[in-house]
Amino acid sequence: MPTDISTLEKGYFEACKRQGIAPNKAIVAALFKAKIKKARHEMSTFMVLMDDLKDVDFYPLLYLLKEIDASEIDAVDMRSFSTGVSMPGPESEVLSFSEAQYGWKFVHMHTLNLDFSTSLSGFREDCFSSMPNLRLLSLCETRITNLWTTSAALSKLPSLDELRFQNCSHSNDAGCPSASSVNEGIVSGRTDLGFYIELPSPSDDALPNLQLNIDDEDLDDYEMDARSTNTDSSDDSEVDFSGYHRDFGSTELYPNIPLSWSELADFENEISFGSLDTHDEDSFSGGSFNSSIRTSVVSKKYISRNPSPICYEKHYREYMIASLPNLKVLDNLPIGSDERGRANDIFTHHFEYLPYNRRSKDNVVSMLQKHRFLLPKWESWPTLHPLSIMGGLSRDERRSFRPRQFEYHPTDSRLMVFGTLDGEVVVINHESEKIVNYIPSLGAMNSVLGLCWLKKYPSKPWYALISLHLGYIAANFLELIAGSDNGSLRLYDIQHMPTTSRGMSQNRGNVIFDEFDQLTSVHVNSTDELFLASGYSKNVALYDISSGKRLQDFADMHQEHINVVKFSNHSPSLFATSSFDQNVKMWDIRQKPNQPCYTASSSRGNVMVCFSPDDHYLLVSAVDNEVRQLLAVDGRLHLNFGIASTGSSQNYTRSYYMNGRDYVISGSCDEHVVRVCCANTGRRLRDVSLEGKGAGSSMFVQSLRGDPFRDFSMSVLAAYIRPSSNSEIVKVNLLESGDSDKSNSYKQQFHSVTGMGG
Repeated sequence: MPTDISTLEKGYFEACKRQGIAPNKAIVAALFKAKIKKARHEMSTFMVLMDDLKDVDFYPLLYLLKEIDASEIDAVDMRSFSTGVSMPGPESEVLSFSEAQYGWKFVHMHTLNLDFSTSLSGFREDCFSSMPNLRLLSLCETRITNLWTTSAALSKLPSLDELRFQNCSHSNDAGCPSASSVNEGIVSGRTDLGFYIELPSPSDDALPNLQLNIDDEDLDDYEMDARSTNTDSSDDSEVDFSGYHRDFGSTELYPNIPLSWSELADFENEISFGSLDTHDEDSFSGGSFNSSIRTSVVSKKYISRNPSPICYEKHYREYMIASLPNLKVLDNLPIGSDERGRANDIFTHHFEYLPYNRRSKDNVVSMLQKHRFLLPKWESWPTLHPLSIMGGLSRDERRSFRPRQFEYHPTDSRLMVFGTLDGEVVVINHESEKIVNYIPSLGAMNSVLGLCWLKKYPSKPWYALISLHLGYIAANFLELIAGSDNGSLRLYDIQHMPTTSRGMSQNRGNVIFDEFDQLTSVHVNSTDELFLASGYSKNVALYDISSGKRLQDFADMHQEHINVVKFSNHSPSLFATSSFDQNVKMWDIRQKPNQPCYTASSSRGNVMVCFSPDDHYLLVSAVDNEVRQLLAVDGRLHLNFGIASTGSSQNYTRSYYMNGRDYVISGSCDEHVVRVCCANTGRRLRDVSLEGKGAGSSMFVQSLRGDPFRDFSMSVLAAYIRPSSNSEIVKVNLLESGDSDKSNSYKQQFHSVTGMGG
């Protein structure tokens, strides 16, 4: 027998008493109105405006909602008339509806509408695990961007038929009707937002079309916050969408922002579907893409309204269709069998489901035969761990640095060095997060933009006869070159530099080289005999490490400044330069480089270049995600990774190798994502979103490096939104789950970094 409304009301009063709060007048009034409706034998609806609720009201409200399912109330309708929604929780940006968090399942929810939830940027792994009957999900004009974590979360919805990240309609349609007949109102563009639940009638097994509408994102410990985004800090919205921000309403689709559909019909919101990949001929070498996948452009035009940023990801529609095989409608457009087949083909060509293109997580035998190592479980939500440095100025003291550049040690898996905006050089054990050596700037350096470890040989031969230990660090040759933007260049012998009782190195045990003005890059050759320096000039300087002398200046090597110079990993005389004149050049010192060995050109200014670990390839990164892999022998194009551009001329992109030469990681300073691509095929393995917990905690890629000792691990130098925050180094492990409060609890840090070092 269903619980009568009077009993439900009494339980609500008791819940308020337990919390020590007065009952909310709007909730009491809603219960009274529902009771009157029931007495008149009308549909009994519990309706409350979110705007009438305070934070303290949500604990007893959740109790009430949990009990309503078995009560006389037929429907629940809770809505907000705000133009934006600030999601509940402590300024949370990550959505969760998990049973563990709420203590109950949303088993009767069939429709969930989170349109215009402008604080919503992602999902937790178990976000939808308590919604077995959800059939329709609408997420228009949110901040969701990541295809990988989004599809992984949505795959937990076994009944999902219809999904929307934007509202699409025929250009001659007056409105934007849904492809399904359920709840037409949720695509009408109104601003009362939330999720809708059908409740079972106490006397009938049929499910009437009734609504529960709650502005909800993440009820951490039932702490809910119904504030409108109008009260939020401007930091939360202005910077986070540097490449994706659009005004509300119909969206202009600019030609420099690739969509999942390849043809833009015009500049007035009309887009064309059908030719899913007609502009990717140069994305991969050899033109290996099966031409049967391509179709002619369909003449029918569609208008896109209120898109979320994920819609601008390349091959967005194909990816979602291939990842969610039970989906019937995407963005109001039905999914036919032909389109699903094309989507699967495009997914196979452009993406890897698992590392090394494995088809199954359980295919261990085949994997061992092909790759000779056992790969642990692949995680959709990887671990992100900001380094918290211990020591340096006094014992057990944690202090804040402003890192600007960093490098892993080439032979000791525990060591990393970073230089700061204040001219400090800090050697750390990144496993224990303890400082090994701290070198203050001593007023001689500004921002440290160039760092390079010596790899094999000490700069002074007699050092090879000495074996010393620095605490827990084995007897390695710990020497490195550090260069700053004011031209200062020094070699630091970390292992033999005397330190004070407070951990600071005294100003001895280092070599000072002739200055190189406006320096941005240094690199040591494979035999540790020479190093090169480049910067905001057209010249490159060659130094002898052993003597400390500047051997030669190579003038006018490019038409514009040379941002990065890199020696080959195995040939001590070959080096490559990358310049904002759009050229990359290969040089040989033995030929007294008056002419390059060859020149390769990009369509935009080159930010950096690096050799693959075996020297077979050059990885070239130009402005705004133009990432290409060249054959090192002659500069011919091997792969164009086809990463979508944002249209920003200030979106400086950097890319490095990971797992030897098997994978490439790429990030840009205007985006909070690191892309992982197969270096052999160009297929995208996944994107890693650098999202912390809390509003305004998105991180943007300043620099990054693959861990040379750990597969599918990297570190990212991240800058935060808030100008008052410092940059920090974040370690990323793609093989460990990071969907936890610990891995997502970031400090709100950001520092506006100057200089262009690689």
